[in-house]
Amino acid sequence: MLENIIFIFIGLLGLFFGGDWLVTGASRLARYFGISALIVGLTIVAFGTSAPELLVSVDAALRGSSDLAVGNIVGSNISNIGLILGMTALVFPVAVRASLIRREIPLMVAATLLTTFLAFWGASINRVDGIILFIGLIAFNIYMVVLTRRESKTEAFQEEEEEYEESGEKTILPEERLRELGRLLLGLIVLVIGARLTVDGAVNIARTIGVSEIAIGVTLVAVGTSLPELATSLVASFRKQNDIAIGNIVGSNIFNLLMILGITAIIRPIPISDRVLDFDILVMLAFSFALIPITITARQISRLEASLMLGGYIAFTFVAILI
Repeated sequence: MLENIIFIFIGLLGLFFGGDWLVTGASRLARYFGISALIVGLTIVAFGTSAPELLVSVDAALRGSSDLAVGNIVGSNISNIGLILGMTALVFPVAVRASLIRREIPLMVAATLLTTFLAFWGASINRVDGIILFIGLIAFNIYMVVLTRRESKTEAFQEEEEEYEESGEKTILPEERLRELGRLLLGLIVLVIGARLTVDGAVNIARTIGVSEIAIGVTLVAVGTSLPELATSLVASFRKQNDIAIGNIVGSNIFNLLMILGITAIIRPIPISDRVLDFDILVMLAFSFALIPITITARQISRLEASLMLGGYIAFTFVAILI
């Protein structure tokens, strides 16, 4: 038990420092290359912080633990919105850019609807389903590349430049590019290691006290693999880089479904249990849809809305463990 507690403590330290290095390196490189911070949050940062979910789900699927594999993905998407975005906005209210409400959040909801449909269609995510999801990931990234070229010419990007200057961050020099790239990569590596240590410690403790595998998947493992998102979004919000803070969450949810679930199913088809179909996936769908009215109101996630999100997540956790 003591060994697992030490793992969790070291893992949390890794998540804190890794999140700081990742956000700093990504935001500075984005500014240097003229890329919108929102695009960086939706792609590079989201991919990096989703790495623990990929490792855990593929490993679980290969071991035949399908409940843990799918529970980790579904639970991570729920915790990203209810727990992580809720905690981030509770500490620092998060401003939401209009373009995110019009484009990326609906894309996240669409990915969630597609996954829900595929799961209910055959009570599993087979290899064909996995290929469909992965094609969706390719389409999303192509869309982001096209969007990047357009964003640099818009007034929104100029506004973002002004916000960046007000945050006190300095534009890096050409000779500093490798240093910032190294900071970003080191941050990703430390995040993955920190998440793995935290998850292993938490799962071992949970199994010692007799908690079911699916409950572990949608709660402890999901929260553990989502800790990089929490660290990244909190650091980004503290630095007043709201686009990375919320873009990381929305992008991570898209990557979780299209990339992680897609790749995992291609490697090994994943049967979906009745418990996941009847409860967990529907809760994920509800949280995804709830993000639309929350972000539309005043284009900011207030502390009151954050409290409601957290309350909903706490309620989900209690029910998930009890049923």
